[in-house]
Amino acid sequence: MGGPAPVLAPHAAAPATDLAVNVLDASSLLAAFGALGIAVVLFAETGLLVGFFLPGDSLLFTAGLLSRAGAHAGPRLDLTQVLVAAVVGALAGAQVGYVLGRRGGRALLARSRAKKLHEGAARAEELLNRYGHARAIVLARFVPVVRTVLNPLAGALGVAPRTFAVWQAAGGLLWTAGLVLAGYGLGSTVPNVDRYLLPIVGLVVLISLLPLAWELLRGRRRAASAPAGGEGGRR
Repeated sequence: MGGPAPVLAPHAAAPATDLAVNVLDASSLLAAFGALGIAVVLFAETGLLVGFFLPGDSLLFTAGLLSRAGAHAGPRLDLTQVLVAAVVGALAGAQVGYVLGRRGGRALLARSRAKKLHEGAARAEELLNRYGHARAIVLARFVPVVRTVLNPLAGALGVAPRTFAVWQAAGGLLWTAGLVLAGYGLGSTVPNVDRYLLPIVGLVVLISLLPLAWELLRGRRRAASAPAGGEGGRR
């Protein structure tokens, strides 16, 4: 009479474990949704303002790492599928964000109370003004939050559709293929690299924040030197 209980208990607990997906964790997303999850996440991160918190950089790098041949702890992914999903999601998302910006303008940003989103909008507009449309659109791909906000902002500021389409495609290809292939290359050359997945992903996220830190540092230096320059001019 008591025999079936030990058999049923593991099966009852299994679905709860399988359904637990952490949208902020690249490995969890890839294990649950595979290449399709890459396309959806990148579309949301680059096309919808609500996706600014999603892990685009770490997702791409981890997907490349898990696409290598051989045994590893994570899900087995196909490199071609990963690259196609990443490119489609990133390019389609950016284009949708641009169209939404042209139609909704700054009202889209005004509705959000997220402080990071508004800070990202200020940095995105600064990039557009300082580097011009082409360079800013490409550079924004490599800066978290900024790559989310710049697309609708470009539409709201009236960036020419052809200019935006060409340069967002160039930036999207560099960003997606670069990170995926970097992960794939590292996984193919370093044995058992998946044991160090968390610190490696942390390093990737840190590197992705360097452009943002550099821009903040340059902004502070300009702000600090402005009063001195003004006083010198009055003398």
